[in-house]
Amino acid sequence: MLKRTLGSTGLDVSVIGIGTWQFGGEWGQTFKPEDVAPMFRRGKELGINLIDTAECYGDHLSECLIGQAIEGDRDSWILATKFGHKFHGNFDRTEPRSPSDIMQQLEDSLKSLRTDRVELYQYHSWGDEQFFDEDVLAVLGKAKQQGKILHIGNSVGWNGNVKQVSASKKMGIEFIQIIYNRLDKTPEETCFPICHEQHLGVLARVPLASGFLSGKYKPGATFVESDVRSRSKAEDRDKRLKEVEKIAAEEVPAGVPMAQWALAWCLKNPAVTSVIPGCKNVQQVESNAAAAELLKIS
Repeated sequence: MLKRTLGSTGLDVSVIGIGTWQFGGEWGQTFKPEDVAPMFRRGKELGINLIDTAECYGDHLSECLIGQAIEGDRDSWILATKFGHKFHGNFDRTEPRSPSDIMQQLEDSLKSLRTDRVELYQYHSWGDEQFFDEDVLAVLGKAKQQGKILHIGNSVGWNGNVKQVSASKKMGIEFIQIIYNRLDKTPEETCFPICHEQHLGVLARVPLASGFLSGKYKPGATFVESDVRSRSKAEDRDKRLKEVEKIAAEEVPAGVPMAQWALAWCLKNPAVTSVIPGCKNVQQVESNAAAAELLKIS
């Protein structure tokens, strides 16, 4: 497994990480500890060392499942989580973003993850006005001094948010997380040049475009009500899936699984440190990890 240094953090992260939004229950499947633990065991065997989660993936549910799975092997992993939302039910969140809220969320995350620190702690899709709250920044600085968080990042809500990304150095932010995939190349023109200038690491989220670049779905595909993808308009889904069909025909080499190609496509951009695709079983962990091999032969 290839590793790259994440911005100025000094942390060497695997180019393939494990995204865990699905563990919170909003992707049409309920997960139990016995479903999750084998994924992390296999991920470690394959050289993956980065896990990304968030406070609102099922009211710390994703974090709890992760904590149980890796408790006996905590030091093998780099944990990234987020703050700023409160889960009330599927697709139902509020935004507790006062300094006291943030400290409570951090303590709840540490308890759920069964750890005394998280390596990467990220703003979670904040608006500009709240993002620049110096009182929140002071709370994060105190948590760093206490060793409860090691590095601060920003999971950017809007791919064109140049204002926030430009302020990264001023805010003590060492890396960003942003949506980037073959269907959404916006950061190439907006945020990636800033990341280069400020030596920011980049975690590319949704690298498979919510599964549309997995190669599993055709125009007309439907999703169960509990799957977050069911909330988009059918015509919008079909438009994207028709574009995927064209990409598959014109860009993906014969014999290469589209999902692996799509992950490698992201990683070929020098701005990207790591991709964090989700996974629902061990086979998907293995498939995601195999995308790193495509970088070696390209």
